[in-house]
Amino acid sequence: MELKVLDIKGKETGRTVSLDNSIFGIEPNEHVVYLEVKQYLAAQRQGTHKAKERAEVAKSTRKIKRQKGTGGARAGSLKSPVFVGGGTIFGPRPRNYNFKLNKATKKLAKRSVLSQKMKDNEIKVLENFTFEKPKTKDFIEVLKALGLDDKKSLFVLGESNNNVYLSSRNLKATKVINNSELNVYDLINASEVVFLEDSLERIQQNLRK
Repeated sequence: MELKVLDIKGKETGRTVSLDNSIFGIEPNEHVVYLEVKQYLAAQRQGTHKAKERAEVAKSTRKIKRQKGTGGARAGSLKSPVFVGGGTIFGPRPRNYNFKLNKATKKLAKRSVLSQKMKDNEIKVLENFTFEKPKTKDFIEVLKALGLDDKKSLFVLGESNNNVYLSSRNLKATKVINNSELNVYDLINASEVVFLEDSLERIQQNLRK
């Protein structure tokens, strides 16, 4: 399986890159993709939510009315959840939402999404490029040349490139990541995935069985 390499003007360079069929040509497994996305979103949760329970509310502990003869239910404390300002019953407590997935499952999820993207013709390969200085206008020109100016796109770099990253940071529909940061959620969230030429070999090495 091969893809043509484009330059930043959207034209073919005459070169191609080989794609591993075991990564870009498998039958997608929807369940492992679901698990990977679920884990990713769970890891984004801070888990700092907290409500005061009965023992934590600052209220007087004196008995607020006599036990019998009032015609109402007995009550012993303003901390009771039935009163305004009382404690919360089974309120949220700080917790960690993370859960573990094994490496083989995570790799299969990435291979599944990449294979589906390949089937849908939503993957492009771009020759390595950089900018002399961070400039959003220059990055927009690249998007227009590739026909991505009105689409959500994900650019995957082979190496960290601060000028390219900073040039894209103000664009809401575009995200630039390193190949080591590649994740299923970003892949699914993008309409088009653009791999820089030197990122593909590293990704394929990481995702081979």
